[in-house]
Amino acid sequence: MTEHTQLANTPRERFLEAAQKEMIDFERKEREFRKKAKQERAAELRLPLHKSELHS
Repeated sequence: MTEHTQLANTPRERFLEAAQKEMIDFERKEREFRKKAKQERAAELRLPLHKSELHS
């Protein structure tokens, strides 16, 4: 189990770790973008948004 808690040692491990962090950040930004776009479309169409729809 200690090998998972140590810092990445090889260039490949460092690359994979950086790629994973970038993917997580991208996915977070994509969710925020979709949520904002959905809110803007609803406002244009004057549709009410339910709280459950904002979290999907």
